[in-house]
Amino acid sequence: MFKRNKNFDPSNVFVIQNREHFSLSRNKASDPIDASFGTVSTNVFDHGHTLHTSISLKRLRIGQFLIFVVLGLFVVRSLYLQGLNGNYYHSLADQNRYHIARIVPPRGKILDRNGVILAQNIPSFLLTMTIEKLPKDSQQRDTVINLLSETVGIQRADIDLLLTQYAKRPSEKIPILQKISFESAMRLDINIAKFPGFDLVTSTQRNYPSAVLSLSHILGYTGKISSTEFERLSEKGYRPIDTIGKTGIEKEAENLLRGTPGKQVSEVDASGDELSVVSKTDPVPGSTLVLGIDLEFQKFIESRLQDILQKVGATKGSVIAMDPNTGMIRAIVSAPSFDNNLFASGIDQSSYDQLAKNPDQPLFFRAIAGEYPSGSIFKPFVAYAALTERVINEHTSFLSIGGIRVGEWFFPDWKAGGHGITDVRKAISDSVNTFFYIIGGGFENVTGLGVDRIVKYAQIFGFGTKTGLDLPGEASGFLPSKDWKLKEKGERWYVGDTYHFAIGQGDFLTTPVQMAVATSTIANGGYAVRPHVIQAIDGAGALDLSKDNKVQIQNYDANAIRIVREGMRQSVTNGSNRRLLNLPVAVAGKTGTAQSAINRPNHSWFTGFGPYDHPTIEITVLVEEGGESTAAAVPLADEIFAWWFAHRNK
Repeated sequence: MFKRNKNFDPSNVFVIQNREHFSLSRNKASDPIDASFGTVSTNVFDHGHTLHTSISLKRLRIGQFLIFVVLGLFVVRSLYLQGLNGNYYHSLADQNRYHIARIVPPRGKILDRNGVILAQNIPSFLLTMTIEKLPKDSQQRDTVINLLSETVGIQRADIDLLLTQYAKRPSEKIPILQKISFESAMRLDINIAKFPGFDLVTSTQRNYPSAVLSLSHILGYTGKISSTEFERLSEKGYRPIDTIGKTGIEKEAENLLRGTPGKQVSEVDASGDELSVVSKTDPVPGSTLVLGIDLEFQKFIESRLQDILQKVGATKGSVIAMDPNTGMIRAIVSAPSFDNNLFASGIDQSSYDQLAKNPDQPLFFRAIAGEYPSGSIFKPFVAYAALTERVINEHTSFLSIGGIRVGEWFFPDWKAGGHGITDVRKAISDSVNTFFYIIGGGFENVTGLGVDRIVKYAQIFGFGTKTGLDLPGEASGFLPSKDWKLKEKGERWYVGDTYHFAIGQGDFLTTPVQMAVATSTIANGGYAVRPHVIQAIDGAGALDLSKDNKVQIQNYDANAIRIVREGMRQSVTNGSNRRLLNLPVAVAGKTGTAQSAINRPNHSWFTGFGPYDHPTIEITVLVEEGGESTAAAVPLADEIFAWWFAHRNK
């Protein structure tokens, strides 16, 4: 209850009783605009009482302007979002609504010529991290990452490095730990919910089932794509969690082996859970590659090379065995080698250091990348040049008395007292230095080829350039010249330099695969071949690369080829390769003993082919620092020929 105030006068109070009694009108008795104060006046009447209010005209106009501006901004923004950038924001909305999953195709297998598996895939698991799914709170993020690093045994610093490298790609799945075993994966899967931002995904691991270690240089291996490789290849659909060929065939044929990824589009709810599959494109598996490599042949050569190395006290060597008619390589062995499964499963630092710091360089593919002085196995090509250029003919003979003297310099034969009267066939078969000194650099009244023509014909046979082998890492070898010596050594070219060049010494360098290709040109009658290890590609029309791959050489001289072949055959019947007479099939060849580093044993070479009339195999052997060729390279070549003729001569 309220008490009435005795002095209360209701006439002195303005009361608005209800909406019906409230009105706003302009006081017509006064000026609508007060010129002196700039106001708009209004009167409100209720029960005879007036409420007077004043609104600044300036404020009214400002308010109207602001309202107009705000409405305009809304209109412009709407046009921007729905018009100019409508597709972009529609795409963003779809990304929230749809989830696109990439389906990785199985990597193609690699087989030997007989269908034996050399490279395959086995199941594996992969731990990944997605930056945008990590906790937003920095303290929570640190807690999760620290707990995960302790659980799986990886360094926190390694995760921080990945966070930095992929900061601009927060939605990508970044590989954290690869090649997880099934048992470890199951244990981790139970606790994966404790680690937001981390996922355990199924994957595959490359596996090389053969125990023939020398295949590692040929096949190579796969590994996690590096950040540099990813930046370069991301436009081709590669992801940070992908593996990629690093060396060998795995690298050379990456585009074929990889296949074409598929895609699945799923509709998801706000939590990211899949509601339905909208569309799916199946992946195209990688092609199966069939190599010309014969696994059993490769295995035999590897074993026998190791025996020879042990016998002569050497540690390094290489063998090339190829079809001289097609360039198809049947075996290529480089020793020492390594186990490429170590890399495919994720090699640890200690194991890698052992390989990288080994003085014999087991990771080095010396059969295609090693550059060496050739010694006397270069002589058949100098003989061909001299015959073709008419410096000599097949009956030209010189007297070998142990060497030749030019001024104060003496250039010796390898045989004390010399070889007597020597024609070109005998010069090849007995490796007579004097003969090649004369036809190479000239002597007395004989004008030799000279350095320029020797270089010209060396290039015709493929020396000084890569052969085009379908493996990465091939070296070019080296052909010296007058200009090179003047520029690099500050000396002019002397006749003694030409003498050394003509017998495969001096600054001339070649690779074993170059020598195999050059010898194949003589074996097949004057046709250059491009060597290759891939024989067929399945899945792309079953491309067959085993057919003839021959191009006639420049300055072709069939008579010169015939004479050189006869000289190489005579090397077996009456020269330095007489050991090969015991073979059931006629062969031809050339030995070479090349000087290596000072105070080190010589390199031991052999290059040859068989059967002599219709060759099916060319063999080039190098035993580094193996000494005399008759003690190392020739015995190994003898065993390799014997195996081939007994098992594969077709």
